[in-house]
Amino acid sequence: MSPPPPLGRSRKRASHVFDAALDDAELVAARAALAQGRWSEVRELLAATGDDWDRRGHRCDVLAREQSTTAWIRDWRLAEPESADAAVLLAHAAVHRALRGKERSEKARTACREAAARVPADPTPWLALLLLERSLGHEEDVLRLFDEVRHRHPEHHHAHYLMVARLAERRPGAGQDPLHEVYDFATWAAEQVPAHSPLAVLPVVAHAERYRVLAAAGSESHDPLASGHWSSRRARQVMKASFDWWLEWETPGGAPAGTAHPRAFVDLNFLAHATFCEGRSAEAAALFHRIGRYATEAPWSYPDRDPHEAYTAARAAALGTA
Repeated sequence: MSPPPPLGRSRKRASHVFDAALDDAELVAARAALAQGRWSEVRELLAATGDDWDRRGHRCDVLAREQSTTAWIRDWRLAEPESADAAVLLAHAAVHRALRGKERSEKARTACREAAARVPADPTPWLALLLLERSLGHEEDVLRLFDEVRHRHPEHHHAHYLMVARLAERRPGAGQDPLHEVYDFATWAAEQVPAHSPLAVLPVVAHAERYRVLAAAGSESHDPLASGHWSSRRARQVMKASFDWWLEWETPGGAPAGTAHPRAFVDLNFLAHATFCEGRSAEAAALFHRIGRYATEAPWSYPDRDPHEAYTAARAAALGTA
């Protein structure tokens, strides 16, 4: 049996390219420079990121997805063989190449372990390994790597998303089970963090990931609006709590540039999807306004939909422009 697609990727080719960089203008500029072989701008970007681990993980992951990254970062390592940032980014790129079938997975694992040895406090090489094993590894590997990331950064956003996606795939034939372990994990994780943490939205993510699995198994409709997955009492409580969290902690007009969480729009897309599927159009409209042009492929692609078509249709319906 083939492994599941990486988190956020539909098996269908999307009609629209979603930019994983989201609203990070500095990342967009550095990525463009790297595509032209100017790796010094990436070096400066990662140096300036420092130990903002969520931002560092986000930036490395986005840069690593580019086809040309490996070649240019190898040039960087030749020029600066002691650069830990170059080693971490090269390892992350090896993981993405392995996920695309362009690199042996064991070679990517070795690159990640070597990078981790250079920067023991940095969760980013462990995040890269977690990304790899989430799709290709055994569950015990996923759990171990999640612990490695969380030991270094307990609130690591991307790692929690990957863990939820993998846990949601347990017992696909169990059907709609309100006691499924993915819900317990998401609730537990949200309770471990400060009130302002965006991981407060994790129970919503768990609900969407479980829908992806159930719909793929044939026990839920492939049309999320027709599935009823968001109509249970528990689901409604989760959606309301997460929307209330957003109202309390969202800065009016958006946070100043560079201060918002680097993956905030990932959360907003999951929350907009959930409120729309639940039929709360007014709340969904507020979220769509906030998202603007920063739509994400997941969860609009779930279970196998064209994410751009699904997003634009939902946005038009919520805003009354359909």
